[in-house]
Amino acid sequence: MTTTDSHFHNQHPAIVATRRWLEDVVIGLNLCPFAHKPNRQGLIDLVVSEAEREEEVLLDLQSQMQRLDQTPANQLETVVLVISNCLQDFADYNQFLDWVDSLIEQFDWQGIYQVASFHPDYQFGGTLPEDAENLTNRAPYPLLHIIREDSMEKALASYPDSDKIPETNIARVSSLTEAEVAKLFPYLNR
Repeated sequence: MTTTDSHFHNQHPAIVATRRWLEDVVIGLNLCPFAHKPNRQGLIDLVVSEAEREEEVLLDLQSQMQRLDQTPANQLETVVLVISNCLQDFADYNQFLDWVDSLIEQFDWQGIYQVASFHPDYQFGGTLPEDAENLTNRAPYPLLHIIREDSMEKALASYPDSDKIPETNIARVSSLTEAEVAKLFPYLNR
């Protein structure tokens, strides 16, 4: 079962926390230079998956990808699936991403959608949990951000030095003070 931001349930705690993260961290720190415009235009939908099993989360993800298939980008650019009751352990979440890749392959969505991953305990390979660069992918809940490939290609083509975005993001989060990190990421170390 899913709850969407654009309907009656936009006060769901997972949506409230994720919307704050989107606006304060992703857009506020400019970690994704492409997020401001669709957010301002109301083309980003936050959807809560209240699934308690991984298989159910996968079905919710499939449902949202099918929804994007049926909805033009000028009405709905992207969906962020917020997982409120499952995949809280990062190792489990990271393994689950293999299922996501299999789903994309099964439905021939390669080249159509990609899924960006975010988690409260996100850790890039080769880093320590406390390394600042992990903050670029830390969110209040496990998230699966469904991105339209053609939209991303257009955005990257019009953005100078798009290959430097990850490096710029790491520098940005590394420059945050402890107080700024505590304010922007209140869900860390709970």
